[in-house]
Amino acid sequence: MIPRWFSPEERPKAIAIMLTSLQISAIIGSPVAGWMLGITIFGMNGWQILFILEAIPAVLFGIMVLYLLADWPKDVTWLDDEEKRELMERYEMETMAKKAVKQYTVWQALADGEVLKLCFIYFLWITGFWGFNYWMPTVLKEVSGWSNMEIGVLIVIPMLLSLIAMVYTGSSSARTGEKRWHGAVPMFIGAAGMGVGVCITNPHVNFVFVCLAAIGVFAAFGVWWSYPTTFLSGAAAAGAVGLINSCGNIGGYIGPYITGFVKDITGSFHGAYLYLACSLAAAGLMMLTLKKKIPVSH
Repeated sequence: MIPRWFSPEERPKAIAIMLTSLQISAIIGSPVAGWMLGITIFGMNGWQILFILEAIPAVLFGIMVLYLLADWPKDVTWLDDEEKRELMERYEMETMAKKAVKQYTVWQALADGEVLKLCFIYFLWITGFWGFNYWMPTVLKEVSGWSNMEIGVLIVIPMLLSLIAMVYTGSSSARTGEKRWHGAVPMFIGAAGMGVGVCITNPHVNFVFVCLAAIGVFAAFGVWWSYPTTFLSGAAAAGAVGLINSCGNIGGYIGPYITGFVKDITGSFHGAYLYLACSLAAAGLMMLTLKKKIPVSH
């Protein structure tokens, strides 16, 4: 969901603030999940109850989106007429400026080299992102021997740090107008956190690298989704974002699967985490190959 009503300069910060829900949900949910894994209710194990409870908000909010979110500023009730008009004029000027450079159809956007590159970057990044998020509690427990409850509480720390890093990344990108390095550097940090951390057996030092990895895999979200809308608008932007996100979803399946598969084959997370680290590093390097400047309205 791209906040198209914001200017290109404001968009990274707006997206970063919106995406804080990723970490806030983990900050609230991790201690609860750690506690629930050790209980049994109505003959169901804790993880089964957890799955049910996590599904309820997703269903409810999916229904609420249909009724609460507006498609355009003119449709909302919390803006006055002047604010609605100003936002629509700003959006239309930005769209006209992009079309003056090149007017993309949906199919042209899906075949555009920059869009395809974004697809591959997101695939590599989300491979590492979900490989880390899915297996991190298990890896940390294996290294430390801490209980589910202790790990659930400790996960709050890397999530809080990554939240701060993500908001800072979005704010810094909005202030400077730079996007490539703001996306690449966090990916490099995530790669270092995973690649080095998995080799460390001291639980406290290992946890430091868990925090670095969390900062790295999350912080790039502060700028990522503002990039496609710097050169795409309307249906072309919607189609391109859908394609990019779909490629990321494939990576979201491959990352956790390969991690578990390699763990079963080798008996260790070392090889899998090195693969995930390389995936993040490759995503960061490719991020730096994106176009430095794309014309937008001012």
